[in-house]
Amino acid sequence: MLRYLTLLALVFAACGPSGDADTRAADQSAMELFLLAGQSNMAGRGDVETQDRLPDPRVLMFTQEGEWKPAVDPVHFDKPIAGVGPGRSFGLAVAEKTPGVVVGLIPTAVGGSPISTWRPGARDDATNTHPYDDAMRRLAQARQRGELKAVLWHQGESDSQEALAPLYKERLAELIARFRDQTGNPNLPFLIGQMGRFPEKPWTEAWTEVDRAQRELAAEIPGVAFVPSDGLTHKGDTLHFDTASAREMGRRYAEAYFKLIERP
Repeated sequence: MLRYLTLLALVFAACGPSGDADTRAADQSAMELFLLAGQSNMAGRGDVETQDRLPDPRVLMFTQEGEWKPAVDPVHFDKPIAGVGPGRSFGLAVAEKTPGVVVGLIPTAVGGSPISTWRPGARDDATNTHPYDDAMRRLAQARQRGELKAVLWHQGESDSQEALAPLYKERLAELIARFRDQTGNPNLPFLIGQMGRFPEKPWTEAWTEVDRAQRELAAEIPGVAFVPSDGLTHKGDTLHFDTASAREMGRRYAEAYFKLIERP
């Protein structure tokens, strides 16, 4: 009972305004942070159901306003159509396997953003945002309350074009290196989620090339994992995962994360 009450106190402290130095230190020791980055399939477009709105005291999200609150869908806020993505189910799976730890999700994905906008100073004209700069700003704020454990990346659809696909591998490798450099962790786990592959919409060669680049980087760079999307289904648009598939993708991210950190 004492352990449970202590955990609740840490959660409430994390959700509220910053307190004294002792409170901040306690928050940092309890929270494990995960950056959710990429485009719409990370942000989530699945229909929100009752179960997606049930809070868990050990899974928090960093809101648009920069506050820690229980993670309920939609976790992201990139567009009014944001819905269920993989983030919350990932957080629940991590919390389940790590008793006593508070999981902090940092949503930064921007629907439709190409990888070229995920670099310092780059602007995404369609959303009038700066995906990389905004992500790093939010990360800096969130890290006052915990330690960054991994980056979850789900992106590639916007780069699956004939002119852009050949550039993807180099750009993603640079992004991984940049995240590690700017967070001061050369071994920061980086999880790459596979784009949806749906029978109703066969991949073009450009889509295949982006997928191949993601697989190759996961095999070539230590601390990088590829998370498959085999068997998942879309929401009717042959592009975005439906609700159940988005949840399952989150659980697969968690499985890949634990396999990655448990490697000798």
